[in-house]
Amino acid sequence: MLITHDTRCALDAVVDLVNTAPEDTTTPDALPDVVALEDFVRKHEISDVGVLSEFDLSAVRKIRGRFAAIFSASDARVAAGMINELVAAAGTTPRLTDHDGYDWHVHYFAPGASVADHLAADCGMALAFFVVAGEQERLRRCEAPDCRRAFVDLSRNRSRRYCDSRTCGNRLHVAAYRARRKEAAG
Repeated sequence: MLITHDTRCALDAVVDLVNTAPEDTTTPDALPDVVALEDFVRKHEISDVGVLSEFDLSAVRKIRGRFAAIFSASDARVAAGMINELVAAAGTTPRLTDHDGYDWHVHYFAPGASVADHLAADCGMALAFFVVAGEQERLRRCEAPDCRRAFVDLSRNRSRRYCDSRTCGNRLHVAAYRARRKEAAG
């Protein structure tokens, strides 16, 4: 599956956005205020969003929950329905652009769109490409028992199980190794 630069950027943004949500009632929201949203926008180089407000923060948190549901969708039909709703509500307006030193690529949001509509359109279309390609199962949640972070499995053989092999994957492998050693020791 060919993933263009702009699609990869949108995938990174949607995964990071979903992962800002609190995992439970004891975990803080990683988008607690407008300053955090501004940092998110800057980190992901989201263009043309203007001055952000509490209204923008609320709207982004709302679509964050809708994106999270897509990563947990039971099948492609369910995911497609959710993506269609998100993209349609954003008022998708595809247009070619070559800004900020990047070659030609497609923006799916209308000029002057809110940050929430921008994310819904661009990130929704990035996820749509996976459904269209029959690759919806690549939109995953970490299999570590104490982690449910979202990720996109871009491995060649679709075998990635953890959001980060250096943290979750390694932690579980070390725990399994220690359990085997303990069992062998008697």
